[in-house]
Amino acid sequence: MTGQQPTSRRVESFDPQLTAPGSMKALQRYIETYLGLHVPSKRLCEGHRSPMDYLWYAYSGDMRGIRNRSKGKIGDCIVWANRGGGKTLLAAVLTLLDSLFKPGCETRILGGSGEQARRMYEYLAHFISGAFTAQIEGALLKTRCLFKNGSRVEVLTQSTTSVRGQHVQKLRCDELELFDADVFSAAHFTTHSTETIRAAMELLSTMHRPYGLMRKVVRQAAERGTPVFQWCVWEVIEKCVGRSCSQCPLWSDCKGKAKKGSGHLRVDDVIAQMKRASRAGWESEMLCLRPSLENIVFAEFDPDVHVKPIDLDANLPLYRSIDFGYVNPFVCLWIQVARDGTVRVIDEYVQSRCLLAANAGEVLARTGVSEEKVAATFCDPSGGARNAMTGTSEIKELRNCGIRARGRSTRILDGVEKIRASIRGGDGSSSFLVSPRCPRLIEALSCYHYPDDPAVPTETPFKDGLYDHPIDALRYFFVNYQPSGRTKYRRY
Repeated sequence: MTGQQPTSRRVESFDPQLTAPGSMKALQRYIETYLGLHVPSKRLCEGHRSPMDYLWYAYSGDMRGIRNRSKGKIGDCIVWANRGGGKTLLAAVLTLLDSLFKPGCETRILGGSGEQARRMYEYLAHFISGAFTAQIEGALLKTRCLFKNGSRVEVLTQSTTSVRGQHVQKLRCDELELFDADVFSAAHFTTHSTETIRAAMELLSTMHRPYGLMRKVVRQAAERGTPVFQWCVWEVIEKCVGRSCSQCPLWSDCKGKAKKGSGHLRVDDVIAQMKRASRAGWESEMLCLRPSLENIVFAEFDPDVHVKPIDLDANLPLYRSIDFGYVNPFVCLWIQVARDGTVRVIDEYVQSRCLLAANAGEVLARTGVSEEKVAATFCDPSGGARNAMTGTSEIKELRNCGIRARGRSTRILDGVEKIRASIRGGDGSSSFLVSPRCPRLIEALSCYHYPDDPAVPTETPFKDGLYDHPIDALRYFFVNYQPSGRTKYRRY
């Protein structure tokens, strides 16, 4: 793009509504001619797509009508791009194109904040007031507009009330990472196809957090068949000329990519942003390599280092560690400690809405050795409290099922520090491994985080009901296990 505040050009002899671009190159020329924007079409990083690829995919999906589309194809797509990468501007361009060339198209704009949604609509309003005012029916309002061909655009607020009841063809969700989870869930049911327009829900955002909505939808994209259009700073940076690569601060990441650039971000601005950002922030916000780990409890955890195929070793003691739950998940981990002190998590069992007796039966069935050979089963010490409804405690219930469960009270931070030291010690070495058979624990180690509210500083991790339970089970092992083999237990 040639700028975030485009200048539309008037062409008096041409009615933009009458001739729809029929190819990607024609669409790119159309946008340059009538909107004053150059949209980059080069892919400069492995696995990335260009901004023009996204535009063409979203625009061309309805060109031959719904009935002629291949079965199973969907109009949904995900845009994962850098800060300042033009996501909002491009979505506004698509909204204009859909409204002009797809009569009767209903489009809604939903932003992670009211400001984000208004920004996309303001881009659209700027385009309309430049060359397309003749296509508008009535006044161009602050949050909605109606086209003479029956197309309509409206801005929604970030609330379930605003989203529910909508039945539209195009829903553009900008800055998904900031969405309320309930609003996002409600938004899934808003899009409906017509005979000529394919329903589409477009999700646009930078990926800030490993536990955020954007990470979730990107990970689910492959199994759902949703295309992901990912680009970073190099796909939208201006062409770099007259600079010495060897002396450029960007060289270690750029490797000359900016020499092929054709975007709108100025090189000097990108250099300034890199210098004032942390490395984690730069990789997350501008390079789109991974979410930022700055708020993650176990930032030292690296799946490439700590996740390895490991099996039960008959020559090592076997331990189990349990976190109780019903609505929240019941978690059991099977753990061994190698002779060199490496903690090896070899399996997991995670189950919600299941009675304790049934969970106990599954734990016994999956243990693989007789109970006499299980060195110890550690658990949440609060499970020793008597339940007013059952008249017994969870620990006693496990014992009645044949599982000798024990635990002792400790501070959360004590267990967190022991886990962290095992993942990466003071000398940089690691004494922690987890099997690929433990996907929920692996995810929890990657996503367990501190509260997001900076106004409430705390060292205690956030209990979100999702990632904290596998970590709690792991924590009970670390605070109860005694390398000397002499384990002290609290009796109930």
